[in-house]
Amino acid sequence: MRPRSALVASAFALLACSAASAAAPSAVVVTPQVRAELVVHAPEGVVPGRTIALGLLIEHQPGWHTYWKNPGDAGLPTTFAWTLPAGASAGEIAWPTPQRVPLGPLMNYGYDGRLLLPVELAVPQGFAAEALEVALRAEWLVCRDICIPEGGEFRLQVPAPAASAAHAADFDAARAALPVAPPGAEAGAEVAGGVLKLRVAGLPPSWKGRELAFFPEVGGVIHNAALPAARWDGQDWTAELPLDPQRSAGPASIPAVLTAPGETAGVRITVAVAGTWPPVGAAAAVDTAPSPSPPAPGGAAAGNAASPAASPAAAGTLGLPLALLFALAGGALLNLMPCVFPVLSLKVLGFAQHAGERGRLLAGGLAYAAGVVVSFLALAALLLALRAGGEQLGWGFQLQSPLVVAALAALFTIIGLNLAGAFEFGQLLPDRLATMQLRHPLADSALTGVLAVAVAAPCTAPFMGAALGFAVTLPAPQALAVFGALGLGMALPYLAASAWPALARALPRPGPWMATFKGSMAFPMFATVVWLVWVLGQQAGIDAVAALLGALVALAFLAWALGGAAHARRTRSALGGVGALLLAAALAWTLPALRSDAGVAMAAADGDWQPWSAERVAAATAAGQPVFVDFTAAWCVTCQYNKRTTLADARVDAAFAERRVLRLRADWTRRDDAITAELARLGRSGVPVYALYAPGGAEPTLLTEILSVDEVRGALAALP
Repeated sequence: MRPRSALVASAFALLACSAASAAAPSAVVVTPQVRAELVVHAPEGVVPGRTIALGLLIEHQPGWHTYWKNPGDAGLPTTFAWTLPAGASAGEIAWPTPQRVPLGPLMNYGYDGRLLLPVELAVPQGFAAEALEVALRAEWLVCRDICIPEGGEFRLQVPAPAASAAHAADFDAARAALPVAPPGAEAGAEVAGGVLKLRVAGLPPSWKGRELAFFPEVGGVIHNAALPAARWDGQDWTAELPLDPQRSAGPASIPAVLTAPGETAGVRITVAVAGTWPPVGAAAAVDTAPSPSPPAPGGAAAGNAASPAASPAAAGTLGLPLALLFALAGGALLNLMPCVFPVLSLKVLGFAQHAGERGRLLAGGLAYAAGVVVSFLALAALLLALRAGGEQLGWGFQLQSPLVVAALAALFTIIGLNLAGAFEFGQLLPDRLATMQLRHPLADSALTGVLAVAVAAPCTAPFMGAALGFAVTLPAPQALAVFGALGLGMALPYLAASAWPALARALPRPGPWMATFKGSMAFPMFATVVWLVWVLGQQAGIDAVAALLGALVALAFLAWALGGAAHARRTRSALGGVGALLLAAALAWTLPALRSDAGVAMAAADGDWQPWSAERVAAATAAGQPVFVDFTAAWCVTCQYNKRTTLADARVDAAFAERRVLRLRADWTRRDDAITAELARLGRSGVPVYALYAPGGAEPTLLTEILSVDEVRGALAALP
């Protein structure tokens, strides 16, 4: 059964979440990847004014690892946050000697197997309690082929008078693995020719002639994966360590650990660096450059949107007839976008159900087209009205709201469960209302068009970014005409299919196969839910994702309880009451989580990419450095495709490095007035947009929305 119109409209109100009770903190946290336990070593008990040893004992599952204080090319170190009695203090983690963890072209530093990270705790002088109570919030990143951020709340009571030595062997092993500084050891280095020329004297005599590994405690200096040119010069070990091509630091000294094969503990050294470091990476160069005032012409101030009339695209040759043509063609191509396919599968199901009823197909096609066109016009009118009122918004703005994203995920979950046969909509409604839906099937087709537009609008930029950017600069009637043409183009293939008799006759006739086909259509819905949950994670963080998943579980339970065809009336009432309680209890968790800004940190530096700001663009171009800006969003499918293909291509990366291009990422996943203003200045109202700014403040070159390696390299080669 396809969704009834009243249910499609009311499903947005069914957002629910399940109540989850947080487990009380204990000394042990177990995940599928690790077992972590807060342990203590106090063989003399808790003595005022003395120290005891605490530690996090991590037992990794085979193949999994966590990271050292410098994780290497990727990863995060384990972190501790203590809650201690008044006067008590905890020291830093005493990191055991790490091991190299190669992963493809990367080299990381970390641990596997059984690991103890010890910390010394100073007991206050006046301590007189029967037990010392400590609490720890630990967070770690555990990786194999994938990486999973994990953490836990640990609580431990250490009895004061009694000895605590159950984990003495673990603390002894951790102590034996601590790097030591040999007496008389000296280390010095000189920067020359892109390498760090290192010489270490005073190493253990038994190490002579052996192949050593170098672990810098400072990240962003050494090319970790490169093999050093190392040799023994008498009793001294020398090595030429290549510098990191994206180096972000130039320290005067580098604390490091050297290890030899078969040795439990490494040697800790401090390398004094002589000479002058070459300039660090592009990002640091921009960060240290003064911001000109007023800004250079190449960058608009973050808070000041230039007049759209001055935008490069709007000043071009694109006129209204061409914009209408682009909109019509772009709307038709929009049906190929992955974000639209799940909704269109409902139309395909409808075609299959009524293949032999030409009149019904035509009426449904017209209703669907009306729903699509009216929805595009309504969204465009809302956008234009809000922009006229001073709001900085762009096309696709509805998916910048976590609440809308969550509501769409709930709606697609309900539709998918219905298609999979988990419940029937007719069981949820009073008989009179359900019967009314059967007498008005065109409402279903129209609302399918509304739903298609809700998820399709953010995908329009790849085909008609310039046309949309031009449309928002036009008077309202002409702008609405462009958006109406976009909707008509999107609906046109299905309108033609419903009106063309030859195509209708070619469609298969109804039969038992339709039950299987109907069930298969549930999976595109569930795939869209996965995408929407990922978008929400980018917007509001992992807590919001957990809240939404809990809400979807509660929603599925409620739909099954009330709509299960096999349930008796009394059973349905009882289960529905439980579902309603889950809904009421969960709202207090879900709604605050959706308002969280935890996901905004995703826009921070990502490898060679730095967060965008107009001031950074202005400073870099004024200093003679070209800038490439990726205007992107998590909900933009094309943005993610370009990011993982063209922008991740080694040839593009080499071209950026060769021209010393500063790479900035303007993340528009959540509403950002500064990014909206810059898009308007560039003559665009949606993402993706790729802008290449040449030194000197000239207007940027805008690349196409679907990038190719040759296009990016060609644009970089054309820089002065």
